[in-house]
Amino acid sequence: MRTPKPGRRRRHSPLRRRSDVVEAWTVLVVAALLLLGAPLAGVAAARWAHGEARSLAVQQRAERHRVRAEVTARNDSLPSVQAGGRHAYRTTVRWTDPGGATRTATARVPADTRQGETVDVWVDERGRSVAPPLDGAAVWQHTLTMGICAAGGTALVVLFGHFLVRRVALRRRMAEWDRAWARTEPEWTRRNA
Repeated sequence: MRTPKPGRRRRHSPLRRRSDVVEAWTVLVVAALLLLGAPLAGVAAARWAHGEARSLAVQQRAERHRVRAEVTARNDSLPSVQAGGRHAYRTTVRWTDPGGATRTATARVPADTRQGETVDVWVDERGRSVAPPLDGAAVWQHTLTMGICAAGGTALVVLFGHFLVRRVALRRRMAEWDRAWARTEPEWTRRNA
């Protein structure tokens, strides 16, 4: 007498439905995609975002430079919040460019700055006040944000696909139950009558 193999018995079970097999394989595929696919998508997106952010930071460092400027007007505008949670105001500042010409512009200065004080201001080639170039922390923040969003988005797409497959499998399973009951019900009602 031969002993049955453990996996063989389940494959030839008369109670096994096709929808159950599809759902079981779907669970395996979803698990693999969640454990491997989503992290790989996050890493790929993070690597791409890091390269893009680094090149943008290099470009901004080449286009922008810092100057020491004197605040020439009072801080009468409403404050805005800068990076780091510090309040800043837009006010008029004056500086001398490398050619010796005096320039003025509107720039963000810390809230506690008074008229006549000097502050660091970032300007572009045309002398317009601009935000400081991206630093290493901003590049890594962008990298992590893109990686996490890509991994999360991939996981959501995989889970939504699993939901759809389960829904279709459930409909087919209910249709199979209805057909089986339609065959079985007349025998049961005759016996009970």
